[in-house]
Amino acid sequence: MTLWILVLATSVGCYALKVLGYLVPARVLHRPQTRRLVELVPVALLGALIVVEAIADGSRLHLDPARLAGFAVGGVAVWRRAPFLVVVLAAALTAGLVRLA
Repeated sequence: MTLWILVLATSVGCYALKVLGYLVPARVLHRPQTRRLVELVPVALLGALIVVEAIADGSRLHLDPARLAGFAVGGVAVWRRAPFLVVVLAAALTAGLVRLA
C-alpha cells in the first residue's frame, strides 16, 4: 500500500508543478536570463543522464567497455552532426560488436 501512496503523491506533485508553471507571469518568461536558463537546463540534464547511464550501474561506478565504446562512437556521430537515428544505430552496433568480441 505504501508504494501506491508514493505513486499518488508523486502524481499530485507533478500535476501541481505543471499548474504552477501556468501561474508564472508572462513578464518573467520574457526576460533574457530566463530564456537562457530555459534553453540550457534541458541540455545539461540530458547530458548528465547520458553520462550516468554510460558509466553507472545502479548506485556504483561500472566502466563497461561496450557501453563506453558505444558512448564514444555516439559522441563522435553527434559531433559530426549525424542524424539521430544514425547516432543511435552506430552506438548500438558498436556496443553489440564489442560485447560479441
